[in-house]
Amino acid sequence: MRVLVFGRTGQVATELARRAGPGLDIVTLGRTETDLADPAACAAAIAATPCAAVINAAAYTAVDRAETEEALATTINAAAPGAMAQACADLGLPFLHVSTDYVFDGSGDAPWQPTDAVAPLNAYGRSKLAGEQAVRAAGGAHLILRTSWVYSAHGQNFVKTMLRLGAERPALRVVDDQWGGPTPAAAIADALLGAARALADGVTGGTYHFAGQPPTTWARFARETFRLAHVSCAVEGIATADYPTPARRPLNSRLDCATLTADFGITPPDWQAGLAAVLQELRA
Repeated sequence: MRVLVFGRTGQVATELARRAGPGLDIVTLGRTETDLADPAACAAAIAATPCAAVINAAAYTAVDRAETEEALATTINAAAPGAMAQACADLGLPFLHVSTDYVFDGSGDAPWQPTDAVAPLNAYGRSKLAGEQAVRAAGGAHLILRTSWVYSAHGQNFVKTMLRLGAERPALRVVDDQWGGPTPAAAIADALLGAARALADGVTGGTYHFAGQPPTTWARFARETFRLAHVSCAVEGIATADYPTPARRPLNSRLDCATLTADFGITPPDWQAGLAAVLQELRA
């Protein structure tokens, strides 16, 4: 099976590429080959690359900077995947797109269902929501996978930031009232490929959630990172209001993943086990 992946150096794209081997040919497109700020070029790349499925693992992810670059974020996160989805629909190819918990407003404390009303709090969330809408509007076979708090041994992420800061400081203040599911990029890659095979076989797609379990907070995530990495850095939990940022963050990013399990047999990962594996890779 040949899968075309938009993205090369990002966390999920890197993990997808690592899964290439007998029976699975992963073709990645980085910025030098295809600029996501040029949606037409994205569509042309699909038309020029024979494959069985297309995965968009690339995005504008600078959440705070998006507050002043919303037009660019929307081009990359909405217009580009819309063009990809349309190209796939025209060719009869399944299209898989990674989205985010930030499409929700973070109210309440119940895990969000894929069918719940969306109401993003910031420009990044609005751009990702527009991307979902564009993918659906293309009318082809697709799967939108909303995920959260992605981490891995490569790229920029919370775990690597905590390890760097924890080695430099005796204590850190970390937000403790935002709840969500830390999700290993490796697990996301496996879920996408499993879903891609199913879609290629004719299984109906749609919008699904995939996030690490059980839910936790950023401060608790940091403490577990330091515990497993044997880093003696204390973590003081603080409120979101005590750490103001240009973009508002949702307080509740819990995601209900039951429909993905029911329809595809894909179960959400244990984020603590995933964290241990990432730390082992970093040590190696």
